[in-house]
Amino acid sequence: MPVTTDGATFINGIGIAFTALMCLLILILPRRFALIPVIVLTCYMTMGERVMVAGANFTMFRILTLAGWMRIIVRGELCRLRLNLIDKAIICRIFFGILMHTLLWQTSQEFINRLGHAYDALGLYFLFRFLVRDLNDIKRTVRILAVLIIPLAAAMLTEKLTGRNAFAVFGGVMEFTRVRDGSLRCQGPFAHPILAGTFGATTLPFFVGMWFQGKRNHLLAVVAVASCLIITLTSASSGPALAALAGIVGLLAWFRRSWLRAVRWGGLLGLILLQLVMKSPVWFLMARVDLFGGSTGWHRAWLIDTAVKNFSQWWLLGIKNPGVWDPMLADVTNQYLVEGFNGGLLIMLLFILIIVLCFRVVGTAVRRTAGIEPLSTRLCIWALGASLFAHVLGFLSISYFDQNEVIWLLLLAMISTSTAPYLLARRPPSLAVAQTSASVEAGWPDARDMWPTIGMRPNGN
Repeated sequence: MPVTTDGATFINGIGIAFTALMCLLILILPRRFALIPVIVLTCYMTMGERVMVAGANFTMFRILTLAGWMRIIVRGELCRLRLNLIDKAIICRIFFGILMHTLLWQTSQEFINRLGHAYDALGLYFLFRFLVRDLNDIKRTVRILAVLIIPLAAAMLTEKLTGRNAFAVFGGVMEFTRVRDGSLRCQGPFAHPILAGTFGATTLPFFVGMWFQGKRNHLLAVVAVASCLIITLTSASSGPALAALAGIVGLLAWFRRSWLRAVRWGGLLGLILLQLVMKSPVWFLMARVDLFGGSTGWHRAWLIDTAVKNFSQWWLLGIKNPGVWDPMLADVTNQYLVEGFNGGLLIMLLFILIIVLCFRVVGTAVRRTAGIEPLSTRLCIWALGASLFAHVLGFLSISYFDQNEVIWLLLLAMISTSTAPYLLARRPPSLAVAQTSASVEAGWPDARDMWPTIGMRPNGN
């Protein structure tokens, strides 16, 4: 069984040394490499290690986030950040999430709990926004992740062969791999096998996009893609496998990107027609998906069906415990419903709005770079959209409560940063020409030269 550490301090010597090293690195490394400790901790530290301070739960990620902000303040790396629609939607979701959840529970403990979630979301997201300033930073971050995901895949493959999880030394995960219908479901440092598989599935599009960033990236891209597939498949879960498939479909959609509007409307019409002809609601199609045996697709469909039938009980502020409808529904394996149950329909819609805005800016940036930026730049942005599509499908089978939140926030920050130069309504033509020339002749311009475009400028420069 996993080591239960909620509500109590749990940290061992290995965890202390590991986290201290990552905090030191994030303080001293140059900005272009400052995300290495965050990615290392994401790939190799469980959520079991934590310190309780005055009732507040400080995981190693929260401690590292604090160190990251100390770095930014001490080293004068704070930038003048022009908030875009994605930034504002994230802030609104966090603010109203605290408000709605507190009104629902009306206890100081739940208020502190929501403040902790706000610390994670805003702290990490804007840390990424300040450290990842342009496409060069994004490409470098993807290469770093590609290198670090390879040992993680090797560890999960070893877990598949031995049935023992090496990351159990950190606490919070099982030492012996769980088995379902004869299949070992590996989880590595993640809180659940589905979350482990989702991590591999949603990062896969990054590395396919990396293939197009020059021949020197080809070998690393191939090995990283293979690592993602290993992580996804060793989790032995249908949800991550479908998320990986969604990411691949999203990448292939590049070749028919002009059809996407028709595809979206056609898909919506198809779902409506299925709803009319099916005996059960259309979401029960999930119950038919079982790639590895023992799939719980029916439970996920039933969860959605029950939420729809009890809409009046949660739409305003949420619901304290959906298990009152049925004890089996206490485990909400759907990120969209988690948003609604924690803060009502408003929070769910704000979460969906963030996703819609991200898709919109990716599509706009790709269209506006046609004939202006090199193919490698356009495919880099498109790969971010494909990863987003993988997350969207993954949210139907799991809610994020581990390291996947870090990767999710990093993706949102990278989309926000990479698309910003192409979304200004009043960009003068001369600036577009200058950017094109710089991109072709000397690579992507430095962030300091582009600050009027992306809305950021280091203090004092």
